[in-house]
Amino acid sequence: MAVLKILTYPEPVLRQRSKPVGRWDQELYKLIKDMTDTLEAVPGLGLAAVQVGVPVRLFIYDEGPGDGKSERSYSVLVNPEIVSQEGEIREEEGCLSIPEYRDTVIRSAVVKVKGFNKKGDPAEITAEGLLARVFQHEIDHLNGVLFIDRLSSLKRGLFLRRVKKLQKQSKAELSGKL
Repeated sequence: MAVLKILTYPEPVLRQRSKPVGRWDQELYKLIKDMTDTLEAVPGLGLAAVQVGVPVRLFIYDEGPGDGKSERSYSVLVNPEIVSQEGEIREEEGCLSIPEYRDTVIRSAVVKVKGFNKKGDPAEITAEGLLARVFQHEIDHLNGVLFIDRLSSLKRGLFLRRVKKLQKQSKAELSGKL
């Protein structure tokens, strides 16, 4: 079991557009396994490769988020893209790369996503509700977009001021220990 470090904002790689996966090889399967172990160890519903410092277009997700199943079951989407979307939902969202911060985000209520599964076979999934939100959130990561980018400018400004304040506090605490 290899639990990987999840990168947090403002880590620059989180803002990069991830590159398409070109080969299904042992390196890719190891990454998927390690990402699954990582997601199993944290309270999240999805994890994009870029969040563990590997900017390739893949994410793993819990197949039944919020359905009350006692056991989590994970799937992989490689080179995913949203091919259609409809409706709108406004709900609170959080992110493993932005710990201890949640806010309301507007997303499409239903999305159709195409890509490839773990074996490299074509996959097309229509998702709604929470799973649709997870897909959109993770695909945003692959495009270098964080959920805070989907907030109003006022809320994003408040978030950024909070981050700067925390960074100043950390620097002050660190210099006090030296």
